[in-house]
Amino acid sequence: MSDQLMSIEGMRRSFTTGDGSIEVLRGVDLRLRPRERLAILGNSGVGKSTLLHIMGTLDRPSGGRVLFRGEDVFAKTPRDLAHFRNRHLGFIFQFHHLLPEFDALENVMMPGLIGGLPFDEMRGRARHLLTEVGLEHRITHPVGKLSGGERQRVAVARALVLEPALLLADEPTGNLDPKTADQVLDLLLEMNRVHGTALVVVTHSPEIAARLGRRVVLVDGYLEEPGVPRPETS
Repeated sequence: MSDQLMSIEGMRRSFTTGDGSIEVLRGVDLRLRPRERLAILGNSGVGKSTLLHIMGTLDRPSGGRVLFRGEDVFAKTPRDLAHFRNRHLGFIFQFHHLLPEFDALENVMMPGLIGGLPFDEMRGRARHLLTEVGLEHRITHPVGKLSGGERQRVAVARALVLEPALLLADEPTGNLDPKTADQVLDLLLEMNRVHGTALVVVTHSPEIAARLGRRVVLVDGYLEEPGVPRPETS
C-alpha cells in the first residue's frame, strides 16, 4: 500500500538450542507509515531487539514477510539487501559502536564512503549534521575524547547521513544518565520532525514511549497495541 513505509506480516523467528527450538516471535504483524514515531515496549528477553534487527535486515525471519514500500526485502540478493540497508535504514544502539581510530567527522562520513559516495559530498553532509546535533565544536575530536552523550549524538548524525527513510533505535538512551538521555531523545524527536525520517525505538521506559506517541508491546511473541485487537491465530 502506498501509505505504508514498512509492513510486517506474520513474522516468526525461532532459535535452535541444545534442548530443541525456542520460538521468540510467533506471528508479528505491524504497519508503519512514513514519518511515523513508534515505541516497542516489552519485558527483558521477550525479543524486542530480535524484532528490531529483523526490521533492519540484520537478521532474517524464520517465516512471514517484511515489506518496504510494498517490496519483500528478504527476496533480495545478499548484495542488494546490503545496498538497501545502507541507503534506506539508519541504526542507533545503546552502545554507539563508533570507530575509535577515527574522529567524529570521519565516523559520520563512513556509511556514505562504504556506499561509494564521493568523499567531498560526504564530508559536507557530515559537517552539516554534526552542526545540527550541536557538535560543531567537536567535529575533529577523536571519539574516545567525547562524553557519552556526545558520542550518542555522533551516532545519531551517522545514522542520518544518508537520509534514511527509517531510523531504528535499540535502547538509545539506556547507557546515559537521565539528563543526557532526555537530551538525546529530544534530538531524535527533532530529527524526526526536521528530516521526516520514521522513527522506531525499542525501550523499556513508559516515559520514553509516551513521548513517541504510538506504542506497541511485545507479549508472548506477538505485538499488542492499545485499542487494536490481536489477529486470531490457528
